[in-house]
Amino acid sequence: MTLIHLAILLPVIAAVLIGTLYRYYRRIHLGWFVLPVPLLIVIYLFTLIPRVMNGQVIHETMQFMPRIGMNFDVYIDGLGLLFAILISGIGALVVLYSIGYLSEKENLGNFYVFLLMFMTAMLGIVLNDNVIMLYLFWELTSISSFLLIAFWSTRDRSLYGALKSMIITMFGGFLMLGGFITLYLITGTFSIRGMIEALPQIQESPLAPFAIVLILFGAFTKSAQFPFYIWLPDAMEAPTPVSAYLHSATMVKAGIYLVARFTPLFAFSNLWVWTILIVGLFTMAWASFNAIKKDDLKAILAFSTVSQLGLIMSLLGLGALSLATGANDELFTVAVVAAVFHTINHATFKGALFMITGIVDHETGTRSMKRLGGLLTIMPVSFTLTVITALSMAGLPPFNGFLTKELFLEAMITVLEADFGAMASVDFLIPLVAVVGSIFTFIYSILIVYGIFLGKRTHDTPKEPHESPVLMLISPAILSLLVIVFGLFPNMLSATIIDPAAMGIMDSAEPLGTHLAMWHGFANPALWATVAVVIIGSVMFYFRDRWMFIYNYHKEAFTLNYLYDQGLLYSRIGSQKITDGYMTGYLRNYLVYIFGFFIVMGIITLMNSGFNMDFSGFAPVGIQEVIISLIILIATAVILITRSRMVSIIMLGSIGFSMALFFVFFRAPDLALTQLAIETVTTALFLVCFYHLPKKSRHEERMRFKFTNFIVSAGVGILVILFGISAFSGRVFEPISEFHIENVYELAAGGNMVNVILVDFRGFDTLFETLVFGIAGIGIYTLMKLKLTRKDEDNEEHSEESRV
Repeated sequence: MTLIHLAILLPVIAAVLIGTLYRYYRRIHLGWFVLPVPLLIVIYLFTLIPRVMNGQVIHETMQFMPRIGMNFDVYIDGLGLLFAILISGIGALVVLYSIGYLSEKENLGNFYVFLLMFMTAMLGIVLNDNVIMLYLFWELTSISSFLLIAFWSTRDRSLYGALKSMIITMFGGFLMLGGFITLYLITGTFSIRGMIEALPQIQESPLAPFAIVLILFGAFTKSAQFPFYIWLPDAMEAPTPVSAYLHSATMVKAGIYLVARFTPLFAFSNLWVWTILIVGLFTMAWASFNAIKKDDLKAILAFSTVSQLGLIMSLLGLGALSLATGANDELFTVAVVAAVFHTINHATFKGALFMITGIVDHETGTRSMKRLGGLLTIMPVSFTLTVITALSMAGLPPFNGFLTKELFLEAMITVLEADFGAMASVDFLIPLVAVVGSIFTFIYSILIVYGIFLGKRTHDTPKEPHESPVLMLISPAILSLLVIVFGLFPNMLSATIIDPAAMGIMDSAEPLGTHLAMWHGFANPALWATVAVVIIGSVMFYFRDRWMFIYNYHKEAFTLNYLYDQGLLYSRIGSQKITDGYMTGYLRNYLVYIFGFFIVMGIITLMNSGFNMDFSGFAPVGIQEVIISLIILIATAVILITRSRMVSIIMLGSIGFSMALFFVFFRAPDLALTQLAIETVTTALFLVCFYHLPKKSRHEERMRFKFTNFIVSAGVGILVILFGISAFSGRVFEPISEFHIENVYELAAGGNMVNVILVDFRGFDTLFETLVFGIAGIGIYTLMKLKLTRKDEDNEEHSEESRV
C-alpha cells in the first residue's frame, strides 16, 4: 500500500478508531479528534501540486481482486487532484463548523463515522483509474449519504429524504455499472486510461451509444440533473454540516467529475455532447426558476445547487461539442476552464451559504423566509458573509462568481459564431436560456440577502435572534475570504489548479496559459449580458409580487415529486400483489417454482451445450435389474392412484426395499443394510404418524393440479436421467473412483472402499454431517422435553391475537 492509498483510506480507518473512542471518552467534542484527518489529507495533496503542474501523472497500483481485473489503481492528474482537494479541504471546514453546530447530546459517534466513510468514498471516486473500483466507491457514497441524511432518524422527513436520495442515486449507479461493463466488452480493460487508448475501438463499436446512455444516467442522478434533481431538496432534512458538505462541494460533484473524466472518451459522439449541453442548460434555468418560490432557506439553496450544477454540466457539454465538431478550439478551452473554475467557486460560496443558513436556523429557530427579516443589526457578521457569498453566486464583481459567470456567458454567446451543422438554426436558444437562467439566479441570490437581513423584523422567530458563536463563523468566514481572494487574484489558481484540471478533461499535455481578469473592455458581449441580467433581475425582484402568481399554475399533480411518490406507492402495492400471488404458504407451490425453473434452465443448457449419448461404456443390464426396476415403477404408479394411505406406505416401503436389492446386486452389502434399516424405521414411523392425520383425501384435487404435478415430476426425472447420460458420455477426465480403487488399501489400509471413503478420504465431510445430526438430535430432544405452563400458553395465545 502506497502513501496515496493510505491517504484515501485514512478517513475510514479513522472512523473505526473514532467510533471505538466515542464509546469510552465523551468529555471533549468528538469533532476535535476528527478534524486532523481531512487536514492531513489536504496538506499531503497540496504537496502534489508542483508535480501535477509540471505535467506529471501519479499512477499507483494495489492488487485487490486481480482475477477479475478489479484493482485499486490510483491515478492523479490535475482533474482528480482538484476534486480531492475540494473533498478534503471543504471536509476540514465542515468538521470545524460541525463542532459548534452539533451538540454533544447528539450521537456524534455515528455522525462522524458516516462522514468519514463518505469522505473515503469520494476520494476513491475521483482518484481511481479502475471503473469497477470507482463503482464500488460510487455506491458507498450513496450508502453513507443515506446514513447522514437520515441522521435524525426520528423525523419522518429525514427518512423520506434519505430513502429518496438512495433510490435515485443507486438506480443511476447500477445503470452506470452496465455502461462500464459495456466499455469493458468493447475494449477488454477496466482502466479508464486503457479505454482512452482504445478510443478507435469505441468509436467503431455499435455498443458505444448504449454505454453513453448508461453512464449519463449515473452522472445525471448523482449530480441532480433534470428530471432526477428531486432527491436533492428532500435531502436538505440532513443536519446543515451534511448539506454544506455533501450537497454543495462533494457528492453532487461526483456526476460532474464523471462527465469530465469521460469527455475525452465520448466527445466524438453527438449523443454525449448534445445530451449534456441540453440537459445542463435546462436544469440550470428550471431550477433557478423554481428556487424563487421556495420559503425554506435550505430549499432555496437546494434548487440553487441544482441550477449551478446544471451550469457546470452545460459548460462541459459545450466544450465537448466544440471539440467534437472542431468548430472553435478557443470555445472549447473557455468552456472547460469555466467549468473547472466554477466547480471551485461553487464549493466556496455555496458551502459558506449553507453554513450561514445553519447559523440562522441555529440562532433563530427557523429557516422560513416569512418569519425572518430585519436581522442586519442583530447578526452583522453573518450579514457580511452572506452578502459576499450571495453576490458571488449572483455573478457580481469583485467576487469569484463574477469571473466564471462572465466565462459562462462568453462561451454561450460564442455559440452564435460557431457552426454546429443541423443545430445551427436554433443555436440562439443556447445563450437565451443561459441569460434567462442567470436572471433568476440573480433574483434568488438577492432574495436570500433581503429575506433574512433586510426589510422589517417579524418578531416571529422561535428563538430570540443573536449573532453566532465564533466557532461557527470561522468556516464560512474562511470560505468568504476565498471568494474575495479568488475574485481579485484568480491567476493564483490558473497555473496551479485550473489549467492542470482542464488539461485532464481535454486529455492534453500542452499548457493552456490561462489568464483570468475582471475587466475585458466594453466590447465584451458577456459584460453587456451581465448588465442586462442585473437590470432585468433587479426590476423583476422589485415587482416580484406582481408575477409570483405564475407559480400557482404549477399544480402538485403535475410535479416530478408527485410522480415519484405515486410510482413508489403503486410499486409497493404491485409488488405486494405479486408477492402474495406466488407466496401462497403451500410447500407444493414452492417446489413447483424450484423444479419448474430447473426444467427450463436444464433444457436451455442441454440445447446450448449439446447433448451426448454414448452407451458403449455402460454395464450390461441383467434380468434381475429389469425386474426390480419394474417393481419400483409399478409401486410408484400405485402410490399415485391408490386412495388408501396404508397401501401408499407399503408401496413406498417396497420401493426402498427394492433399492436395497440393487445395492446387494451391486456388491454393496453395507449400503444395502443401511437402506433396509432406514426403510424399516421410516415405514414404521409413517404407519404411526399417518393414523393421526386428518381424513382429507388428495384425490379431491382437480385434474389441473394433478397434471401439473405430473409434468413437473416427469420433467425433473427425465432431465436428471439426460444429465447423467450426457455427463457419463462426455467425460473429459478419468473418474475419481479409479483413484480410490488404486489407493484405498495403500493410503488407508482398508479393504472396504466405501468405508474408507467415508472415514478417510471424506473424513471431514462425514464429521460435519455427524455434527449436523447431533445438533438436530439436541433440538428434537429439547422439543420433546419442553413443557409449557399455562402462563406460557396464555402468553402465546395473546401474542397470536396481537399479530392477527
